[in-house]
Amino acid sequence: MRVLIVDDEINIRTSLSQFFSVYDIDSELAENGLVAQRLLYSDVFDAMVVDLKMPGMDGLELIKWTRDEGYDLPVIMVSAHGEISDAVSALKGGAADYIVKPFNPEDLVNKIKKMIEANKVKQFVNDISFENPSFIGQSQQMLDIKKTITRCAKTKSNVLITGESGTGKGVVAKEIHRQSFGDDGPFQSINIGGIPASLIESELFGHEKGAFTGAVNRKMGLFEVANGGTLFLDELGDLPLDLQVKLLTVINDRQVQRLGDTQKRDIDVRIIAATNKDLEQMVNDGNFREDLYFRLNVLIIKIPPLRERSDDIPLLSAGVLKRLKKEMGNDLIEGFSPNAIAKLKLGKYYGNVRELENVIERAILFCDDNLIHEDDINIDDNVKITKNTNSQDSVKAKLEVKSLKEVEKEKIIESLLRWAGNKTKASKELGISRRTLLNKISEYDINEYKKTK
Repeated sequence: MRVLIVDDEINIRTSLSQFFSVYDIDSELAENGLVAQRLLYSDVFDAMVVDLKMPGMDGLELIKWTRDEGYDLPVIMVSAHGEISDAVSALKGGAADYIVKPFNPEDLVNKIKKMIEANKVKQFVNDISFENPSFIGQSQQMLDIKKTITRCAKTKSNVLITGESGTGKGVVAKEIHRQSFGDDGPFQSINIGGIPASLIESELFGHEKGAFTGAVNRKMGLFEVANGGTLFLDELGDLPLDLQVKLLTVINDRQVQRLGDTQKRDIDVRIIAATNKDLEQMVNDGNFREDLYFRLNVLIIKIPPLRERSDDIPLLSAGVLKRLKKEMGNDLIEGFSPNAIAKLKLGKYYGNVRELENVIERAILFCDDNLIHEDDINIDDNVKITKNTNSQDSVKAKLEVKSLKEVEKEKIIESLLRWAGNKTKASKELGISRRTLLNKISEYDINEYKKTK
């Protein structure tokens, strides 16, 4: 994460840079808009913090220039000059947010991270090379799963995938197959829980004509169709006990026999099974064969629920939005606002990725802008976020309700309280000199801090 700080006051530039480093944010410093232009030409940044009033080229001119030149990075405008017109001009000119000095650096860091995250999502949505949107994630859990998939792909051993419904077990199975066979081997799948028990045997093993009532033609089973590739058995825990015996026989013998046939056929099939049930408990309860469990549980991949890996939600949302835009014929929406991403990350998603897909599809239907905003998203009544004081979603309304001097006074009091009245530390946090802070205390009649402490 790399940020360009543009401010003509050296103490603000350096203090912000030092504060950012604590949060693993790299920064480059520019004393005016002209220097910032030179740095933007030679380096790549994820975001920019720009002072409003600067000599040579002010903040508004710099923002306009970046937009005219095609730079796609979020910009936060910073100013000690608190007119409403400045905030509105900054937002209209392309700034993603507006913040008034003095401010809490932690608030600025949070804003920057949210904006960079939202901008990355927008870039993914509009990246034509982003062809596999379902199989993405940046959480440590997802990175570990990707490593396990690569290991699985190097063998022909059977794989068991576990996880709640909707976590993407089928997506993982297809990725294992893709890395194992590419386009050379067939991939066949069956959802055992979605087929009547009387038909599962015929679907898996096939049948001859006349094998049972209604068998008017010969049928190859999925084991034969998947020969030389992968057979994905989804919802394995729903397989009846009598068919568990037959499945175990096929796995052990590597041969399959159609219903009504006396001939056995050799097969070379890699089995990937998935379940949202606790197979170990089913074994203990006598509802699943222990020998079959161990034959299928050679390699295991456990997919955690989405609510336990919220870091994956932004890029998953990008993938879902990219796919739904195509399916719904909507080319207008480019991405999500920072507040929208923040709200999506707070969802519990007991339906996992499927529920996230439903939430985003509804948001597309309600959205009448080029970005999906927080109000377009409906998850649960108890899912709410605290909006940024001056966020693009609400800055105009907030500025009209509360004057910028009132906001500044509140920030000063908040900082003084945080530092137990230590004016030197408070002024450093606020990015102003100690003398300026003393003047502000007097100007705003902050009585309890008028005496030097």
